[in-house]
Amino acid sequence: MDTGQAVLISSQLILGAIAVFLAILLWSKTRDIPWMFMVVGMVTAYIEIINSILVLYGFVLFERQLIGNVPLLEIILPSLKLIFFIAAFFTMVYRQFKR
Repeated sequence: MDTGQAVLISSQLILGAIAVFLAILLWSKTRDIPWMFMVVGMVTAYIEIINSILVLYGFVLFERQLIGNVPLLEIILPSLKLIFFIAAFFTMVYRQFKR
């Protein structure tokens, strides 16, 4: 592993951990549906980071769970993250137009 890759992994882990920690703190203080979707989306994004690092180092193998040549989890995690963010934004937009 070169220096650039180490910096990339470290920055993703540290910044992701800070974002998830703050998101969980926010979750405990608010029960607003859009914010809860944002928090779950952020947690899913951090799971995606952890998964990509585990795959990079060879701890997780996707030999049986493929769709074509793409691992199933690498399709689901980014999509799931975006679904939660879409749900949060949709709920916020719906509230604005409902008023």
